[in-house]
Amino acid sequence: MTETTTSDRVLTAQDRCDKCSAAAKVVASFLSGELLFCGHHAREAGTKLVLQAVNVYDPEGEFNLLK
Repeated sequence: MTETTTSDRVLTAQDRCDKCSAAAKVVASFLSGELLFCGHHAREAGTKLVLQAVNVYDPEGEFNLLK
């Protein structure tokens, strides 16, 4: 089951989306590493992230990844 956390880490201006290089808003952790997503790409991949990631870190808690 995927865990969604809100306070484990701090995203900085250097954290960029792995898909488009926009500012990262969500971090998805997998057994093999992690991927950073901007808000747009986090919402686009939301269901897949929740089903496949070990942990989804959404520090602002503003993205409903299941929509």
